[in-house]
Amino acid sequence: MRRSFAGTADPRLRTLMDALVRHLHAFLRETRLTEEEWQAAIAFLTAAGHITDDRRQEFILLSDVLGASMQTIAINNLAHGDATEATVFGPFFVEGSPRVEAGGDIAGGAPGEPCWVEGTVTDTGGRPVAGARIEVWEADDDGLYDVQYDDERTAARAHLLTDDAGRYSFWGITPTPYAIPDDGPVGRLLAATGRSPMRAAHLHFMVTAPGLRTLVTHIFVEGDESGRAGLGVRREGLPGQALRGTARGHARARRPGGRGHLVAGPLRHRAGAGLRGVTSRARPVS
Repeated sequence: MRRSFAGTADPRLRTLMDALVRHLHAFLRETRLTEEEWQAAIAFLTAAGHITDDRRQEFILLSDVLGASMQTIAINNLAHGDATEATVFGPFFVEGSPRVEAGGDIAGGAPGEPCWVEGTVTDTGGRPVAGARIEVWEADDDGLYDVQYDDERTAARAHLLTDDAGRYSFWGITPTPYAIPDDGPVGRLLAATGRSPMRAAHLHFMVTAPGLRTLVTHIFVEGDESGRAGLGVRREGLPGQALRGTARGHARARRPGGRGHLVAGPLRHRAGAGLRGVTSRARPVS
């Protein structure tokens, strides 16, 4: 069967198709897939196609659940120095967020418990990065992002700049766990395999600065366990007090009172450039 693609003119496409067929056939032989199971798989993929539209992408959801999204990003964003692993960007980032000043409020009327967030951004040499742009977005207390409402609101998202010492601070809302759309075939797959559809409560961070690699990470809430067994979220230590993550990277919480660094590798072909961190702390305020 692999010889069917031997005449493919594009060498990369030929490599991809050759490997796909080889591994697919190995899977079929190893599992001794039955005809009924094959038909169920076709029905599953058909259902995923039917439920996908311009607002919902069931195949990306499936890619996330199978770990393919993280694996693809990991192999395309190799660690540099002590940089940590990359993570998926997520579907809820929006260009043109409002700007807030240091100590400002990003909630914009979104319901939720107030949360104070502060920290610093430095480069890989430990030098503070002044004027770094920090984009922040999160779900509200109902587990919804502003773009999931029909009234075109802008809430629980904003951007701000670090000061001359690389510091930033703002008021947000305490992140809330929420479920992925689980009313389709991927949701049924999770249920059948005993996995939770919940994502751990988190706040999205994207940090950009001239000459430095973009950082995307999450801040988690202390004590939240909801997403840990759900979509393969990898976390270490205690969530939410301080983080460790990467350029387009995943956060790792550290013990209460500790200080974590968001470590990113340099831009390609630019030695020494890279964000070393968002030293970040977040605490709910009742």
